[in-house]
Parts: sequence; C-alpha cells; structure tokens
Amino acid sequence: MKQTPVGEFDRHISLLTRERGKISAFARGARRQGSRLTAATNPFAFGCFKLYEGRSSYTLTEADIQNYFEPLRTDYIGACYGMYFAEVADYYTRENNDEREMMKLLYQSLRALSVQSLPNALVRCVFECRAMAVNGEFPMEFSPQAPFLPGDEKLEESTLYALKYITTSPVEKLYTFAVKDSVLAQLEAVAARYMNRFVGRHFKSLEVLQTLC
Repeated sequence: MKQTPVGEFDRHISLLTRERGKISAFARGARRQGSRLTAATNPFAFGCFKLYEGRSSYTLTEADIQNYFEPLRTDYIGACYGMYFAEVADYYTRENNDEREMMKLLYQSLRALSVQSLPNALVRCVFECRAMAVNGEFPMEFSPQAPFLPGDEKLEESTLYALKYITTSPVEKLYTFAVKDSVLAQLEAVAARYMNRFVGRHFKSLEVLQTLC
C-alpha cells in the first residue's frame, strides 16, 4: 500500500495481504538500478509476494505482479485518489486480521479509477461508504429525513437506493452504476458526515487532492 526509502538502496513497504492482513516488510536493494524488486514496491502493485519472516520483520524476496494499474501512472489526479484510498485502507487494517474485504475493495476501487467513464468523485463516495461499512461504522439503512443535508433537504429515493446498493452489493459489482449530479452531491454529503464522525483525521493525499479539484 505504501513505501518509504531506507538507507541508500532499500525500501520499507506496507502490504495488504489476504493471509495476514496488513504487514510491513523490507525490500533490500529495491532502489538499486536494475533491481527486480523496484517495480514491485511501487504504489498500486497487485500480485503475489514472497516474504521471508525474520524475528522482528519480514523481508521481500520475490514478487509476481499481475496489475500495476497503468492508467494511474499518467493520471495525476487519479493517482492522488488511489493514494488516498490506500491511506484509508492503511488506517483501517491491522496485522493478522482477516482483511480480505478491504483488500478486494481497494483493488476494485483502483480499477474503477482507471475507467474514464466513472467520475472520480463517485468512486470516492463508494469507496468511503463501503470502507466504513466493512469496519461496521456505516448504517445498512437510511431514512429520507436523515440529518446530513443542509436546510430541510431530504435524501432522494435514488440516493437511498444507491446507499443500500453500496453497502449490500458484492464488491465486484460496486462500480456498475451512475447517478445524476444531485444524487452525487447527497452521497458526498453523507460520506463526508460519516468520515468526519468515525475517522476524523487528515490524510496527506486528500489535502493534495483538495488543491487540485
């Protein structure tokens, strides 16, 4: 999910895994020119990682990458959204937890960012709401009178349907719908309200996004 330089040639990486949740590992020589681990330790690398478990840390030895999410390499705003999603996933996940749902959500969300026909703002709403639902912090049902909107505005029927779809659909089918602008605005208001309530922290990538969008 993230990587930081260590020493002259190494990297310290954070991985979200199916078997052991979030783990940290060292990639020795990953910053050395020609290293086979260089690409594997870049952001958004999805695949199979072979790790050696030491006494106090893991060491990455091999990687078979199946998806680098190439469109995000040339889409700076899309990449910022992807980094934000990775930060949220890093915040929510723990070592030795069953994090399969969060891993699938992150993967499908990065794929959605690579689809030009899907608005990034909608992908963000879906990701935030489902991430909170995975963590048990998001309602399964909403009332039209839910107090998330300014004045006396009520949640539209389409907004209520979208919220239910986001929380109950299989992750693989999350990004198969579109909404009109008024519904997107309501989804953004609901997501923001819950993110402020349950997460309540600043993410560096989100601060960058806010200066660009």
